[in-house]
Amino acid sequence: MLRSWALPRGLPQQPGDNRLAVQVPDHDLDHLAYEDAEKSVADTGWWEEHDRNDRRMVFTLHGRHDARRYALIQTSQDWLLRRTKDQPP
Repeated sequence: MLRSWALPRGLPQQPGDNRLAVQVPDHDLDHLAYEDAEKSVADTGWWEEHDRNDRRMVFTLHGRHDARRYALIQTSQDWLLRRTKDQPP
């Protein structure tokens, strides 16, 4: 299963940038490359968890071209994806 979030404005590009992340139903692995006119895959790769509690997870996404560190933070209704200031080399 793939744990999934919709990012209506895309991934945060600069450290300190925030984006709304709406949790959507989990998907089977065969949906990994699914795209249509309204949905696209931002990147593929693997992730590495650094810290987690009930409302926040800090992780690095190791994508096709680079690695970027993010914090996924639960708000009262949805989630917030923040690109951290501390980035991998």
